[in-house]
Amino acid sequence: MKTLTPKEIVAELDKYIIGQREAKRAVAIALRNRWRRQQVSPELRDEIAPKNIIMIGPTGIGKTEISRRLAKLAQAPFIKVEASKFTEVGYVGRDVESIIRDLTDLAVKMAKDEERARVQEKAYEMAEERLLDLLLPPVATAGYAAHDPQRLQQERELQKSTREKLRTLLREGKLDGRVVEIETTEQKMPVVEIFSTSGMEEMDLNIKDMFANIFPKRTKRRSVKIPEAQKILSNEETQRLIDMDKVVKYAVERVEQSGIVFIDEIDKIAGRESGHGPDVSREGVQRDLLPIVEGSTVNTKYGMVKTDHILFIASGAFHVAKPSDLIPEFQGRFPIRVELKSLGKGDFIRILKEPENALTKQYTALLETEGIRLKFTEDAVAEIAGMATIVNDRMENIGARRLHTIMERVFDEISFEAPDMVVPGSLREIVVDAKYVRDRLSDIIKDEDLSRYIL
Repeated sequence: MKTLTPKEIVAELDKYIIGQREAKRAVAIALRNRWRRQQVSPELRDEIAPKNIIMIGPTGIGKTEISRRLAKLAQAPFIKVEASKFTEVGYVGRDVESIIRDLTDLAVKMAKDEERARVQEKAYEMAEERLLDLLLPPVATAGYAAHDPQRLQQERELQKSTREKLRTLLREGKLDGRVVEIETTEQKMPVVEIFSTSGMEEMDLNIKDMFANIFPKRTKRRSVKIPEAQKILSNEETQRLIDMDKVVKYAVERVEQSGIVFIDEIDKIAGRESGHGPDVSREGVQRDLLPIVEGSTVNTKYGMVKTDHILFIASGAFHVAKPSDLIPEFQGRFPIRVELKSLGKGDFIRILKEPENALTKQYTALLETEGIRLKFTEDAVAEIAGMATIVNDRMENIGARRLHTIMERVFDEISFEAPDMVVPGSLREIVVDAKYVRDRLSDIIKDEDLSRYIL
């Protein structure tokens, strides 16, 4: 985990997310507290629980983006789930424990990728040696070896010299056109489909693992060119060098100590169901989430995973329901509440210009691949932001996501015609000003009925 201070964390989040200072402060403190916890004595470390956060605010204002960027900063396993997708245990649908199973799968993949990067150089060297063995088989010790050891030594010296020459040619790419025959392993298994109920999502994978041990691996000889052979052999050596037991142990520890779960649409499981019958998708889900958020042990295919120190961040618009409509025990598991503010024209202008992944920068980079250089004027950015604000006020307020629909509409014609607008190899500059934006959007903004469907 990177040891960033709260101010540094907020500064990093500022590069991608405009405004929402309170939310950034809350998550920065939560992340720093994880580092602080690792520094205290082991006896007290287990007693310090993470302070889970509820973010309250309309859609498209940065709730998910804050959590996603936070996980990247911490290099932590991160999963985003929607509360409305889960049902109470015993009913058809996904049960809440699958969140931790999916998070563990993700952590194992992350750890495996990191281990692969670590051993890649060694694997490449081993693959190179195997390739040189194919190009120049080692001298056999049979035949004259017993009665003429001097000759054997001379042959080996000669071969060593030739091998080094081949190595130089191989690294310079002068042997890329040569074809070699390599032996690859493949494993054919019967196709098994499992139609499972909740809580049994990984049964399919476990059966595949079982078949992997039953059915023998077959070798197949293939004739491939040197670069492809090097890639295949390097992959094989990488797999051999990765210690999966070590990877799994590290991944499980990482989930338990630094995992982050983002539960979206938490307001959809607040309040009571109308009508009669079992309440399987609201209070039932809250009751099932309680032990996981508070701290329990979940059985995964990699072993038992404790959730005591996983950070949970919940978010919801809470248009209809209120946070107080959640059951009291569930509210108690989320002691920190942050209210995010709606975005206005000034925020949209900043979103279009300031972040490192700003939409204006994205469209400029995309169209430059076609030889078109976009130049945005200040009044054009203000016009786009103003249009987004108007449409959000007239219809559903979808926050910054409205900018995507507006921008796509503004550049619809250029995006379609771009390949035919420029002679290959040349560059054409197009100035995007307020008039250009108004011309593309005026009809849609005037016709409210049409804009309901298009924007």
